[in-house]
Amino acid sequence: MRLLPLREAIATYVKDGASVALEGFTHLIPFAAGHEIIRQQRRGLHLIRMTPDLVYDQLIGMGCAARLTFSWGGNPGVGSLHRLRDAVEHGWPQPLALAEFTHAEMAVAYQAGASGLPCGVMRRNAMTDLARVPGASVEELRCPFTGAALALVPAVTPDVTILHAQQIDARGNVLMCGIVGAAKEAAMAARQLLVTVEEQVETLRADMNALILPGWVVTAASIVPGGAYPSYAQGYYPRDNAFYLAWDEIARDRRTFSAWIERYVLAAADHAAQLRALGVSA
Repeated sequence: MRLLPLREAIATYVKDGASVALEGFTHLIPFAAGHEIIRQQRRGLHLIRMTPDLVYDQLIGMGCAARLTFSWGGNPGVGSLHRLRDAVEHGWPQPLALAEFTHAEMAVAYQAGASGLPCGVMRRNAMTDLARVPGASVEELRCPFTGAALALVPAVTPDVTILHAQQIDARGNVLMCGIVGAAKEAAMAARQLLVTVEEQVETLRADMNALILPGWVVTAASIVPGGAYPSYAQGYYPRDNAFYLAWDEIARDRRTFSAWIERYVLAAADHAAQLRALGVSA
């Protein structure tokens, strides 16, 4: 495990054309890492995430993504992701290819990748329009033992998974508390794992249901206080609900969106500078 500044970690491990999963389920969303990808102007990325929200809207709107594999996309509790919609409906700033799954299928896909399997197996859900989308990846299989309808879901194996977590210890072990979503599976499925954390401590104290990623899984880590803002990090800071509401208007218009990114992401040297510009204390 390498302890690196975030700028160096992204420059070293996230290359143009890579498949990248920035996971986080309602909290611990790696916004700081996503913004650093934007600053470094990565292109042609295959973005992967169970629930793409604002940070993916920003990456897509800045032309970083060529493809999106996902199971739900939106501004939680607010509405659409306008930059994602603009890319799909109008090809701005460039066309975006979609591979859409259900939540359960995405979880199975990550699990298959983490298990070293080419695909995962689950019970066949009720038929949806996803089965009729050109190039749909999920295949039906009849169980040879019972005849039950099963679904084969191709494994997801990102080139890089990026997570945000609360702590890292002196040996490189990473602690995640709260809702962990598919973090463990996404970490184990990836070829490389980057983690941003709120702080480094000597030893970890894991409460019940906490997740510890061992140091041998982590490729590189960066200390980035406030690295999940405007989502929340349990035990450190709350979700900025006002920002999620404001983003709906910011992202509706291409010029307003571009001006916001220029002011608060591109003009900021790093995440700490961005938080200061936003008037947020990490």
